[in-house]
Amino acid sequence: MPEIVRIANDRLLVEVSALGAEMQSLASSDGRSWLWNGDAAWWSGRSPILFPIVGKAPGDRLTVDGRQVEMAQHGFARRATFSLVEQGAARCSHRLAATDATRAVYPFEFALTLTHALDGDTLTIAAEVENRDDRPMPFGIGFHPAFRWPLPGADGKPHVVALDNDAEPRLARLANGLLGPERLPSPFSGGRLTVSPELFAQDAMIFPEGAGTGLTYGVDGGEKLRFRFDNLPNLALWTKPGAPFLCIEPWHGTAAEIGASNDLAARPFTTTLAPGETSRFAFAVEIPA
Repeated sequence: MPEIVRIANDRLLVEVSALGAEMQSLASSDGRSWLWNGDAAWWSGRSPILFPIVGKAPGDRLTVDGRQVEMAQHGFARRATFSLVEQGAARCSHRLAATDATRAVYPFEFALTLTHALDGDTLTIAAEVENRDDRPMPFGIGFHPAFRWPLPGADGKPHVVALDNDAEPRLARLANGLLGPERLPSPFSGGRLTVSPELFAQDAMIFPEGAGTGLTYGVDGGEKLRFRFDNLPNLALWTKPGAPFLCIEPWHGTAAEIGASNDLAARPFTTTLAPGETSRFAFAVEIPA
């Protein structure tokens, strides 16, 4: 079994697996559990990291630095074993560096470091990507955490996603896992969206632009999770219709567009790091006290 690291403070307890550096549980000190439990009958993920692509490539084939390679949906990091490089009472960091296996599909020297850190009622998950190569390195990155739906103590109550910027970002849909070119009317009204299973009958709802840097998810007049996003311009919401979880996914990068190039560097919102550069991407979630 992969090694599990526990971090805690007087408010929160988090467990992180070495496999994918994936959070396995997020609980408050009163015993309430906020993260999806990974029941494989619905979806075995809990909070995977998406790297070096977000979403699918056409036919799971990708051109990277002029080479054709196979790349599964959301990349390889979520299935890789990370090394524990830092552990404290309320903070831990795991790192994935280039190996022969990663070079076969992603021919760059890189380091991806994931840090889970607690501060009061807030958990921050940060990803730092370092280009250790001698040439520019393109990649996409995203977070895919799944939270309980309904939230603890909120059975039977409507759950709302409310954007901090009160925007109505246009909606994009997937076809066979690829991003459609059409931008559909926003399901948000005044920045608010009441989630329902029917919204996900056509897979994820993707908002490539305009969702802003923060939102809340929860019940009016009741429990809410508050999110802040750093360097993550894209947002997706996803579940399987009828499943008891909702994924709130901030990304920097999306699936390939239908009919577009399969070159990694040409994918929407790709980041390209110069040699020696490091970029940071993070989200924070505040848990109700």
